[in-house]
Amino acid sequence: MDPVTPPVHPSADELLGALGHAVIATDVHGTVLFWNDAAEQLYGWPAADAVGRDITEVTVPTVSRQAAVEIMTALREGRPWSGGFPVQRRGGGVLHALVTDSGVYRDGELIGIVGASLNLADAVRHLMERSSDAAVLIDGQHVVTYASPAVANLFGWAVDGVVGTPLADRIHPEDRDDFEELLAARPTHAERVGELRVRTDETWSWVEVAVTDLYTEPGSHSVVCNIRRSERLARIEERERILEAVHSEVLQDLFAAELELDRALTRAAPPVAPRIAAARDDVARAMSILREVVKP
Repeated sequence: MDPVTPPVHPSADELLGALGHAVIATDVHGTVLFWNDAAEQLYGWPAADAVGRDITEVTVPTVSRQAAVEIMTALREGRPWSGGFPVQRRGGGVLHALVTDSGVYRDGELIGIVGASLNLADAVRHLMERSSDAAVLIDGQHVVTYASPAVANLFGWAVDGVVGTPLADRIHPEDRDDFEELLAARPTHAERVGELRVRTDETWSWVEVAVTDLYTEPGSHSVVCNIRRSERLARIEERERILEAVHSEVLQDLFAAELELDRALTRAAPPVAPRIAAARDDVARAMSILREVVKP
């Protein structure tokens, strides 16, 4: 009888190496211990060069330092961290990744960190870029980590100028509290949609903002904001502009009529003067109503 060949089981490194996600493991101090093939492709560092380095040297740009602090805080509290933020490739280039980090614990003590990351372009970016809406990804500090090309077409925002800045900087000061309300996740609020004013070139424009959590897991700090111009409020704004123009024009006409009646009153014969004075009073009263009641 032929001997039975024992089954060959892949090692943990082989299993992690085969994943399509970039998998990186570090110790609690951030020193890289494991770096799979997908991490080499995503970050541009060969495993031989990455292992032994501090993780911040090889993956974390300046714009993501605050997110890195949040990750460590969550992990030390026993919580995984999921979110989206810019990561750095070898050579200094920045790309946008979706990241999930989990702690490795022994006897309740954090002894290491395992993270899986995926290029946003391979996940949801192609959907964002095909949308006619402007899609903006923001982190827990409300800093933009990704902006679709539509932000330039709709609002004149340069993509590179938006990424790395707080989205609230582009929202009208009077609408920022409403924006904060939209960002606050509440289980009872199935739909998080609001109308705000944003800076477009040198003016403010009304837009509709829909907010969606990027992750459903607890601890997520990233949301997607889909932004489009609000046609409803734009029409209201246009009507108000027209009303203001008409209001100003009518007041000018009434003021001119009042002057003519004043001149006529100085030349009027005594029998006609009371009627001219009454007409002048009617004009003055109409002007007062327009100024105080019919305000644009």
